[in-house]
Amino acid sequence: MINAWSLWVVILVVGGPFLLSIGTFAYSLYLMRHLDSMLKALENSRHIVVSGAGLQQQGWFGRLMLVAKIKVMWPGPGIRTGEMDPDDVKNFPPHLKQLLKIKILISGVIVIWGAIAFALVKFR
Repeated sequence: MINAWSLWVVILVVGGPFLLSIGTFAYSLYLMRHLDSMLKALENSRHIVVSGAGLQQQGWFGRLMLVAKIKVMWPGPGIRTGEMDPDDVKNFPPHLKQLLKIKILISGVIVIWGAIAFALVKFR
């Protein structure tokens, strides 16, 4: 099936997740501008406070990792394990919550698109 497609369509289907990964990296760099506000909003969440203390001192890469950590721990698993405070999550600024939801959505699209592209190439 994929063998019958034009080269540009194949490149788009297979390379799309990679291009989106570059885009989500740039979006994470944008989210770093809001990191101080996020950390202030999560000041009672033990996991974020402990990680934030070390990662903020590691330069841009540490701050990027901290943005990723906030996204990954958002919010269910962190609350269930006691690493995040439910009140912090409830009172988290809505505009920042929307920015994090966009990041999670883009990451989900990358995973699904990548799985479909892999299946198309693997089972051609």
